[in-house]
Amino acid sequence: MTETSWHEQLRARGYRVTPQRQLVLEAVKAAEHATPEEICARVRETARGVNISTVYRTLELLEELGMVTHTHLGHGAPTYHLAADSDHVHLVCHECGEINEARPEVVQEFVTKLDEELGFAIDVHHLTVFGRCRNCR
Repeated sequence: MTETSWHEQLRARGYRVTPQRQLVLEAVKAAEHATPEEICARVRETARGVNISTVYRTLELLEELGMVTHTHLGHGAPTYHLAADSDHVHLVCHECGEINEARPEVVQEFVTKLDEELGFAIDVHHLTVFGRCRNCR
């Protein structure tokens, strides 16, 4: 997603492109998987006056508009990434904390089996699998 399309999406829904919204989107894009606190730290590199509540409100709005999405990669704050980049499953290593991504097709058999046997539909975009990475095994 480009800056131009960010601007177009916000304006098309009746929102202004404020410096704070722009900075938050840029921070989310740069960080890939970042907590609100990490996003705030990145934003403050450019705009020291932005506080954490502004970041939370902005993330909430951007998520409502479908521009960003969040997931939980463990205990604590959710992590955010661009919605356009959200088509993946998260793999989190318990040992080193490394976060990897896998295509949804990798877990498709599991998803299908849960649906067929239990009638349970998985939101793959929020799926996080915990274990040990190749290096820690």
